[in-house]
Amino acid sequence: MIITITGDPGSGKSTIGKRLEQELGYKRYYMGQIRRDAARAKGMTLEEYNAYGEMHPETDIEVDDYQKHLGETEDDFIIEGRTSWFLIPQSIKIYVKVDPMEGARRIFADLPINQGRNEGNNLHSVEDVLASNNKRAQSDDVRYKKYYNKNCFDLNNYDLVVDTTELTPEEAYKKVYEYIVSRK
Repeated sequence: MIITITGDPGSGKSTIGKRLEQELGYKRYYMGQIRRDAARAKGMTLEEYNAYGEMHPETDIEVDDYQKHLGETEDDFIIEGRTSWFLIPQSIKIYVKVDPMEGARRIFADLPINQGRNEGNNLHSVEDVLASNNKRAQSDDVRYKKYYNKNCFDLNNYDLVVDTTELTPEEAYKKVYEYIVSRK
């Protein structure tokens, strides 16, 4: 079973993915970190790298080819990425939603703890994070429509949509886990 997870910034995708990794004993792949590391290697923030990617498809192609390869050669794993759901069509496709302001609050609270996020520059308030998240979503939308003619934010593409705005991490995880168990 392959589980693809995507969703809104700050929705809890990684929290759910890490927990599934522990419970199911599956390997977890995190495309966001690969992109963050590539951005850092170019001296860019993730926001800058995504904007750069709008004119440089290689920033997505390398990661997306890697995802396709995983889907063709491995089984029983979890993968977090915006394009994973259509690059690995046989997967269980999960979208994790959150109110944009709540997602920004969560990320802002996590910034001092998780220095690897590399979100953007000048994120001094929740409002700054919200603006950065909006730019990121717009860039993702532009790139994936341009390169693949896909809308990663269309909830009809997913088998399960979980809105975590009013849920604890445990409640959100439980909804996803129960759904996955029902599909085994």
